[in-house]
Amino acid sequence: MSLSENRRVVITGMGLVSPLGLSLDDLWRGLLAGTSGVGPLDAFPSGGIPLKHAAQAWGFSGDIDNFGPLDSDRKKAIRKGLKVMCRESQMAVAAAQRAIHDCGIGPQEHQPDRFGCVFGSDYMLTLPEDFTVSVLKCRAADGTFAFDAWASDGMPQLTPLWLLKYLPNMPASHIAIFNDLRGPSNSLTLREASGHLAIGEATVTIQRGAADMMLAGSTGTRVHPMKTVHALQSEEVALGDGDPTQWSRPFDKQRKGMVLGEGSAVLILEELSHAEARGARIYGEILGHAARNATDANGVGFKRRALGLAMQRALALAKTTPDRLSHIHAHAASTVAGDRDEAGAMHDILGGVAQSIPTVAAKSHFGNLGGGSGMVECIASILAMQRGELFPLLNYQTPDPECAIRAAHSGDPAGDLFISSSVTPQGQAGCVVIGGWPMRP
Repeated sequence: MSLSENRRVVITGMGLVSPLGLSLDDLWRGLLAGTSGVGPLDAFPSGGIPLKHAAQAWGFSGDIDNFGPLDSDRKKAIRKGLKVMCRESQMAVAAAQRAIHDCGIGPQEHQPDRFGCVFGSDYMLTLPEDFTVSVLKCRAADGTFAFDAWASDGMPQLTPLWLLKYLPNMPASHIAIFNDLRGPSNSLTLREASGHLAIGEATVTIQRGAADMMLAGSTGTRVHPMKTVHALQSEEVALGDGDPTQWSRPFDKQRKGMVLGEGSAVLILEELSHAEARGARIYGEILGHAARNATDANGVGFKRRALGLAMQRALALAKTTPDRLSHIHAHAASTVAGDRDEAGAMHDILGGVAQSIPTVAAKSHFGNLGGGSGMVECIASILAMQRGELFPLLNYQTPDPECAIRAAHSGDPAGDLFISSSVTPQGQAGCVVIGGWPMRP
């Protein structure tokens, strides 16, 4: 079925798990107050690494109460399923259940084959302790690892369902099963770009008539013994002395790297007439979206080009121009080269608007949430439009001439149209243009 411009896609539900809290109100209060979600790292023993602070989802313990209001059947099913979910999947399910509750649809009130799910994530890695017993079984007399004993002695010690905890398609699978979502399903593994791309995929699915409702979400963590070490080896991570709550400082001349965090978020997207027929509350409308990639032969991403192409296409699909935008929600990882490339892309595509309208960056409050970042950031801007004001670009003190932006301050009008982007080190970029509801003429 071809895409139909008559099938408008609106946002009718939101849910999240973040370092600033587990509810929409928690997130908004933290952003508006200039609160940082960074604190002492205690998710795993960190004695062997230089990183001692991170932005953990402090309020998320994995207890069933973290999953929002649930009927008895869903509570029983989720509690039973927790043992085959890694933390990223647990956060994804919690955000999804909160978003479904927020959209006002009860367990038996939707048409299952017209409600689908598309979910994005990082690559998922096992925890070292999952292999501890197996490795011990393979130790030779001299203490070395006996590779030839792995198949016979090591593998049998693994939990039978161990692999199911770490497959990146499991968030979508769990969510669809728990909520009887039989519509189109997809899983995306594109790191930080996953959230924006999930929104785009879900939007197209509704527009082509394959579903009336779609759950679009993403989840991720950089607070993980293996992923944290990977980030420290391959990316620019903020370390050192001083107040860790000031380490994430996007576009500031003194920025020195990203803060590592974790989180998940979900939007419920719905075809407009379907939402109106059931009297749903509407938060906003998806007006444009795009996915682009730019990289060299060695897999090194051209972030400026990728972001520019994505922004250009999203604006074109939205049939709008940069001067109509009310604010920009930047990817803004707080890395030296990354922020410079993004500011360059903003100027390439938005022109003078890049310096005249406010730029916000939720990462200044809680760093890089990996695959969960983009979706949490979109929710932050949607809440700002709902409340009519922006939150500050935290820790922005010294302007960088190479990042000529107009930093947002508390109380700046949020307007009713924003653009949000994300990009990976490999040059995969996603972008969305979202309008408030109802939009001014």
